[in-house]
Amino acid sequence: MNFSRGLKKNKPIQSVGLIGNPDQIVKSGIVRKAVRLITESGRKVFLDQSVIGNSRIKGTIFPDALELAQASDLLIVIGGDGTVLRVARETAGSNTPLLGVNAGRLGFLTSASIDNISESLETLWANNYIIDPLPLIEASGLSKGKSYKALALNDILISRGASPRLIELAVTVDDEPLTIYRCDGLIIATPAGSTAYSLSAGGAVVTPRAEVLTLNPICPQALSNRPLIVSFSSTIKVTLLKHRGESYLSADGQVMAELLEHDLIKIRRSRNKAKLVRLEGNSFFETLRHKLNWTGSHA
Repeated sequence: MNFSRGLKKNKPIQSVGLIGNPDQIVKSGIVRKAVRLITESGRKVFLDQSVIGNSRIKGTIFPDALELAQASDLLIVIGGDGTVLRVARETAGSNTPLLGVNAGRLGFLTSASIDNISESLETLWANNYIIDPLPLIEASGLSKGKSYKALALNDILISRGASPRLIELAVTVDDEPLTIYRCDGLIIATPAGSTAYSLSAGGAVVTPRAEVLTLNPICPQALSNRPLIVSFSSTIKVTLLKHRGESYLSADGQVMAELLEHDLIKIRRSRNKAKLVRLEGNSFFETLRHKLNWTGSHA
């Protein structure tokens, strides 16, 4: 990947916001070190309430993630992929880049780790990074008579919940009937989400800049039902035809609405994007080789 193309367009970083998973932050003690490194570089540090805990770290504190993002040139997100997903949703529309620092397990969406924070910040200050603008998707509909809208960076999931019975889902793509799935659930995944739940359910890995969505039925009754790739610009409508138990819609693993029979869900591309920082040496394929233990060569 040629990083030099993106370097000239990067906005100078004068202020950095820190946000993350409180449990992982307390265990690692990373915040105090990050604050020191950022301050020593001559940049301002803003803090989310989540990174303070019981410590005596001083700084400008923001109780709201969106306000923190709007005040910062860059957000450092400390945690795992789940934390990055949450912050991406909460700061949607701010246009502020996010640098994920992995303090969790897999870390597909992170470009640094708590073990190499010093080196990662030096790379950042040297402008050796690019910004990947990743589009979000939104799901909207009615739940028990009330309207809702859910944003997701990875995926929208319609599931049967704890019930052992299959659900029936009628799906259309751009108002053209596709099929009726009888399954445990349906994943609508972005390219970023192709390495998450969809991958575990047999879906393909999709490169981040591919303009596509994956429709992936979970354990379908019909063996001919396979993951389907559609254009990212498509509007997908899902109607819950039949289910005798509780059904749910979740966005990036967070339950957003309980669904009833005949509820209609519309999924489409959001106007918002998450801007993830990718440091030099952290290409998508390098991440796949490292995280999934694939063999490969840089040659």
